[in-house]
Amino acid sequence: MKLLALLTAFAFLALPCAAETARVLPAPATDEVAGSVTTKTAVLAGGCFWGVQGVFQHVEGVTSAVSGYAGGPKENADYEKVARGWTGHAEVVRVVYDPTKVSFGKLLQIYFSVAHDPTELNRQGPDVGTQYRSTVFALDNEQAKVTKAYIDQLDAAKLFGKKKIATTIERDKPFYPAEAYHQDYMTLHPRQPYIVMHDLPKVANLKRLFPAAYRAEPALVSKTGM
Repeated sequence: MKLLALLTAFAFLALPCAAETARVLPAPATDEVAGSVTTKTAVLAGGCFWGVQGVFQHVEGVTSAVSGYAGGPKENADYEKVARGWTGHAEVVRVVYDPTKVSFGKLLQIYFSVAHDPTELNRQGPDVGTQYRSTVFALDNEQAKVTKAYIDQLDAAKLFGKKKIATTIERDKPFYPAEAYHQDYMTLHPRQPYIVMHDLPKVANLKRLFPAAYRAEPALVSKTGM
């Protein structure tokens, strides 16, 4: 993403990546209330949106996963500005899903287990800055409640040893789609060193650790729209 990240990827291709340490975390004890609605939305930030989008595009029940920005004003929702780290935005993915097939809690379980490292503060791997923060942009009180309860659950279980969950919850922050060249990036550039090292292992871990939730055919923006 990012010249520094790409140079780092080249320098450390022989080292194990963070995605290789992924494991199945316990499911949330508290989840959203089931209903008759078949379309809901979640907005998740977990570092570079290429990999987060790639993971959720392969989750059964997800109908759309779009890379974008949230946390800052509309006029600054531009990659060149966001990448400098001063706009307040985070790189995010807007996940549209069918709650009769996959719940918000299951999305959080995947998010914390394989999509990123929730203990890293304002960074993910080689990408450093508040634009790479771990944040759930809750769209209503229920999402905020479920997310807070899950973070507390994971911290209480000390599943990351002495490390605490760094994930924050932000409310009332609009989503802005990223530029077209960022969409479906992992699928379109599977041989790019950054993707090979940091993102493809996440999808492999999704398939390995959550086989029932994995779908082979990704929900690409080119097919589902922005």
